[in-house]
Amino acid sequence: MSIPTRWNPDIEKEITREWEEQKLYRFVKDSRPAYIIDTPPPYVNSPVHIGHAYTYVYMDSIARYKRMNGYNVLFPLGLDRNGLPIEVQVEKELKLSVRNTPREIFVQKCREKLDEYSEASSSSFRLLGISFSSYEKGYVLGDMYETDDPDFRRLTQDIFIDLYNRGLVYESEKVSNYCPDCRISLSDAEVEYEEEVTGLYYIKFRLEDGSDAVVATTRPELLKACKAIIYNPEDERYRNLNGKKAKVPLFDHEIPVLPHPYAKQDFGTGLVMICSYGDRGDMMVFKDLGLTPTFLIDENGLMNENAGKYSGLKVREARKKIVEDLRNAGYLVKEERIKHETPICWRSKTPIEFIPRKELYLKQVEFRDELKKLAEQMKFYAPESAELLFRWIDSLTDDWVISRRRYYGTEIPLWYCKSCGYVYVPPKGKYYVPWKEKPPVEKCPRCGGTEFVGETRIFDTWFDSSNTPLYISGYSHDKEFFEQNYPVSLRPQGKEIVRSWLYFTLLKSYLVTGKPPFKDVWIHMHVVDEKGYKMSKSLGNVIDPMEVIKRYGAEAFRTWVFLEGDITKDDVKCSYGRIESASKFLTKLLNISRFTQLNSKEASLPENMSLSDRWILWELKSLVKSVRELNDSYYFNKSFTKIRDFTWFLFADHYLEMVKPRIYNPEYSEEEKQSAYFTMRKVLDVVIRLMSPYIPFITYYLYKSIYGKNVHLSSYPEESEVPVTEDLSAYTERIVEFNHYVWNTKKSMGLSLKDPIDLKVPEDLKLFEKDLIAMHNIKSPEKDLKA
Repeated sequence: MSIPTRWNPDIEKEITREWEEQKLYRFVKDSRPAYIIDTPPPYVNSPVHIGHAYTYVYMDSIARYKRMNGYNVLFPLGLDRNGLPIEVQVEKELKLSVRNTPREIFVQKCREKLDEYSEASSSSFRLLGISFSSYEKGYVLGDMYETDDPDFRRLTQDIFIDLYNRGLVYESEKVSNYCPDCRISLSDAEVEYEEEVTGLYYIKFRLEDGSDAVVATTRPELLKACKAIIYNPEDERYRNLNGKKAKVPLFDHEIPVLPHPYAKQDFGTGLVMICSYGDRGDMMVFKDLGLTPTFLIDENGLMNENAGKYSGLKVREARKKIVEDLRNAGYLVKEERIKHETPICWRSKTPIEFIPRKELYLKQVEFRDELKKLAEQMKFYAPESAELLFRWIDSLTDDWVISRRRYYGTEIPLWYCKSCGYVYVPPKGKYYVPWKEKPPVEKCPRCGGTEFVGETRIFDTWFDSSNTPLYISGYSHDKEFFEQNYPVSLRPQGKEIVRSWLYFTLLKSYLVTGKPPFKDVWIHMHVVDEKGYKMSKSLGNVIDPMEVIKRYGAEAFRTWVFLEGDITKDDVKCSYGRIESASKFLTKLLNISRFTQLNSKEASLPENMSLSDRWILWELKSLVKSVRELNDSYYFNKSFTKIRDFTWFLFADHYLEMVKPRIYNPEYSEEEKQSAYFTMRKVLDVVIRLMSPYIPFITYYLYKSIYGKNVHLSSYPEESEVPVTEDLSAYTERIVEFNHYVWNTKKSMGLSLKDPIDLKVPEDLKLFEKDLIAMHNIKSPEKDLKA
């Protein structure tokens, strides 16, 4: 098969079809050691974005590398379909309201949309060449799975039932993080902090002796809920106020002035008003001082009846109105603009509030030490990324709120007796839908009542997603395989979900198995635009991976992925120009392969190999060693760069140029020619196999064209394959220096590279003299130009 001079991306679709017909990557249990990759299931309500495309290509290279090293790779495609995003999408696209639409109809509309989006996600991964174990949904190891499938949801419910029966789940009315936009309680892991410029308002509180105390606050709308003023015990300015009473402006109720270390002397005036609740600090002080809270904000994010005349206003509207009233009444001393970190919902980016909600909690705080011990058993790449997890575990102060008052998610499998309130927990082994099904019991075990109310809440989507390593390794389907292969081999994921997906998976694995979920954890940063900014539609800097494939093909994109930088250390910059530039290597690889195919033939290992051939083979051997070491630590970007540099800048630019005269010139013996043929084909064979995990389309095409074999069924190169034992690396720098010297000298003299030149080959390169003289067309080898 003739090799083209430029890569045609249309070939990629045909190759993908061949792979799927061959079921090339299908997982079948056998005697080989299993290598299991727990990939992050992307949410399917939007197209695969550039970050997904980048990281899944990287994961794919790991899977392909492990296969070529004799592992039976389990690399399942998972799609996340539970939770709030699809509800929001359906409301937006179909003009429906979750509040005014019957639940069954709304859930069906969500499912229909998800089916539409899921196909688009699968198609994107196919085009990228991701070698998942299967693109077909099923229930055996390696099949594609969806987190809203009844089988996956059954596992989630089974685990909950077990945890509930062990006393690890409880219901409590607590003040929780609450998103008024999503209308759900949030775990601490779902709260982000955004720096914004906001007002700092200096407000006068009248003390009982008629003097004023000035308090600075960013949340004057909570004045009605103010229950104390505090100062730092070390602050001498306010020690005389200890125990005195102050009147809250506009509302006139009295509150105490008390010392507490939460107050910062250098913030505002040093006096802090404690309200229920402006932040987590308020909650802590309320508990320490035994204060009774008054809540002002309802579940719609509006001021409630406790707010008096401000009732019904949105929080920021109420703030604006109260500031105006404070100013008119003479209570507002001054206003400053400051930068302030505001807690926001990670999904909607809406500021969160702290309101009481009766929810289900999973115990976690009491297990912090055990979780850290388990985390220490996992190897992190890069190693410093482990600190993200350990810091999060140390920061935990409350248990995990796992219930959500939404529609589309795994239902909490509980029923409540109408007569006595008994909580009925069903047996494991079935997927339950309590909001529309009767319980699998006729009478209440406690009072004999026959009427039950099904639980309407669903699980936090992380309660589902944290089960992925259990699900893919056969916890509920193949106990024998699970026992032999858990913990799974690798969890690759982004740093932004360390405190959610990684942490919750660790917690769940500890509570269910007592083991860590993974052996290795690979943490990556983000893909940003070429100026380092986060990509967003509002900035107009989004790069669509499908548009990249349309313009340049998947192989160009994959080449860029591995040449751009180390994403475990820093964000990676992306642009169409960078991808196009990276694709030039594909053209070079084709031309190297085409030259080798046209100018060499099958040859056996010669008895007397040329020194030039032995030199490049030693460099190849060193490359194999280095690439393997890097890949075993997941540094595929560094290893691919080394392969590219060797192939282009050493093998092509120097070695092939050195042996061209040997191939074409009849003055060389047949043994010398055979030595070159063998070396050229050997190097190319090894290089193609080295590159096949990274750029699988072009390497599949080339290996089939030149060697008539499927590269993805071959083994990854070993050092022992390269038939040299003498270390000739000391010559490499000198050969490269000499060649560049000659090329630059010819250029400065106005000569072409083919023109003859008079100069002397340096003494330390005398052993390569014959090839170097022929390569550079040196006519007077004794003339010294001080190379």
